[in-house]
Amino acid sequence: MFGRLAGKQVPNKEYVVVPGKVNPDLQKEREKCNFNNLELTYFLDGGIEKYKDRKERENFFLSDPELLDDIPPELMSHEDQYRNGLKKACYLFKKLKELREKGGTIDNYRQLLGGSLGSAILKDGNPLALHYVMFIPTLMGQGTPEQCAYWIEKAWDCRVIGTYAQTELGHGTFIRGLETTATYNPKTQQFFLNSPTLTSYKWWPGGLGQTANYAVVVAQLYTKGECHGIHPFIVQLRDEKTHRPMPGVTIGEIGPKLGMNATNNGFLAFKQTPIPRNQMLMKNAQVLPDGTYVKSPSNKLTYGTMMFVRVVIVQDMASYLSKAVTIAVRYSAVRRQSEMIAGQQEPQIMDYLTQMYKLFPFLATVYALKFSSKWLWEMYNDVTAKIDAGDLELLPELHSIACCLKAVSTADTATAIETLRLSCGGHGYMACSNFPTTYGNVTAASTYEGENTVMLLQTARALMKAYTKAKAGEELSPTVEYLRPNRQFRAWDNTTDSIVEGFKKIAAGKVAACARSLQKGRDSGLAPEDAWNKTSVQLTDAAEAHCRAFITDRFLDTVRFGVNELSDPIKEVLVQLCDLYCVYWALKKSGDFLQFCGLRSDDIQNLQDWQNELLLKIRPNAVGLVDSFDLRDEIVGSALGSYDGQVYERLLASAMLSPLNSKPVHDSYNNSLSHLLRAKY
Repeated sequence: MFGRLAGKQVPNKEYVVVPGKVNPDLQKEREKCNFNNLELTYFLDGGIEKYKDRKERENFFLSDPELLDDIPPELMSHEDQYRNGLKKACYLFKKLKELREKGGTIDNYRQLLGGSLGSAILKDGNPLALHYVMFIPTLMGQGTPEQCAYWIEKAWDCRVIGTYAQTELGHGTFIRGLETTATYNPKTQQFFLNSPTLTSYKWWPGGLGQTANYAVVVAQLYTKGECHGIHPFIVQLRDEKTHRPMPGVTIGEIGPKLGMNATNNGFLAFKQTPIPRNQMLMKNAQVLPDGTYVKSPSNKLTYGTMMFVRVVIVQDMASYLSKAVTIAVRYSAVRRQSEMIAGQQEPQIMDYLTQMYKLFPFLATVYALKFSSKWLWEMYNDVTAKIDAGDLELLPELHSIACCLKAVSTADTATAIETLRLSCGGHGYMACSNFPTTYGNVTAASTYEGENTVMLLQTARALMKAYTKAKAGEELSPTVEYLRPNRQFRAWDNTTDSIVEGFKKIAAGKVAACARSLQKGRDSGLAPEDAWNKTSVQLTDAAEAHCRAFITDRFLDTVRFGVNELSDPIKEVLVQLCDLYCVYWALKKSGDFLQFCGLRSDDIQNLQDWQNELLLKIRPNAVGLVDSFDLRDEIVGSALGSYDGQVYERLLASAMLSPLNSKPVHDSYNNSLSHLLRAKY
């Protein structure tokens, strides 16, 4: 199988990747697709113009050899991963500045830092990501006009590199419990930052280790002997000329992780570190020169940056999952295994119903998350505009939906990617499949920007308030209108509508049950917080049910009212995906449907039969559906999922990149193995 060239093993020519050659099985799949996948691509991109912009942007970055890796990052040491990541990130943002000068928008930055184009350029994380994702947005959202005028220009031009230092060793999602202090001294007009305990060390911020020289630091504000809770401060961490840590600043990197190892996550501590008074971000709350504290109109405004990131996370989950399902579907079209009929050719593994079940519900999930994240992004922009005008009415609604969508989307995507990896058998375990890196990036999101259980409890708290309002006859927002006491739910009739209604009925029933449990606890003498803790498992369950109702409702609403301009074949396949998503989750939650919706065993059997029919209907269009994501091979980043389907050639080519294959006999043979073989131990 191998030839020899200058002492190095190389594959024979017939086993190398041939440009332009497409696996015949994959080509046949494309030929039997019954819709124009480019039309669907336009729809997913938001129109032809946005499609052209995306393609131009991708070509601008991915055709640049400076942004390509000579060695796969997974073959590098941890230090070299960071060195390589920082080099590429700096070059990337140099190109971004060029793009901005040509009229590029904030969307260029957001898309270059997410799970699509960004992950193609920096596969294992970007040490400059938080500069754009959190540092600059916090300045824009929390700074006064004067502060914005001074800091944002410097940040955009990368004359300072920032991060967002909030999470501590001892406190993450419970922000009010942060221990870092910022104490104001009116005599010197300075705040003094201090880390009073080991658990008050800042821990996790991306880019904090060796990259950022400034940070937005979230700390407990003390002035005139009184604590006023958490507030954001701009703090210089490193000297702008030497990059050495500033006096009173202890800083470093936290070490290797499951994934995102080029992100340069760091730790940070302060020892009476002074900053000027005007480096407290004072758009909302203020500290006057004499130390007088001026309260913010709402303490929730401090959480604006986290809200933005949670919205972006849902979009990223759709991007990462689209990549993973593309890999698994294309591989399943190429891979042939076992004999369905003795003596005949081994079938494509995608012909097995069990394989369809592993793939297609998660293909549908991509669309479900895309449509939900689009709604969330539009609501975020609407709420942000209203906040700037002093209207905070919709902020709690945005917070509630963003929390549960963040939790459910990250948990579902992590489960999906692991299932998709397993669907590719042993080859899915290879680093070159890109499943390990993708899983590492996705599963991290289950804990950052709010641990998922806590996020669900945040939503549950909002649901309990909505339930109280409903009982009092007050007006409810559209996402919780199903809690109205006189709400009439659609009778079960084995349709998608009845499933969506069923999820609302389940959510309503679980919310009501939680309210009863809380009241029972209080009536028995429990303190409110103890009653809450005792009911917390049911509360998270209710919040998830609420989110399922929201996602299915968004999906159904989109395929029913948001696709009028599309051709009939695409409408049909989108309806099939919506149906499959709803049926899949109805079966997953069949116990809830039996309990709250009065389903019978026959109804469950009908759902199972319907699911099988949908899997078979989607099967001919599966490759066309993933092709419609229009992911370049650089973005897919997988030997199993390339557009040409040359799976085995790419697996072998990837193996040959390993340093262990650089010479016929590895150096360690003489140092270790030869002694064992010659019985010299």
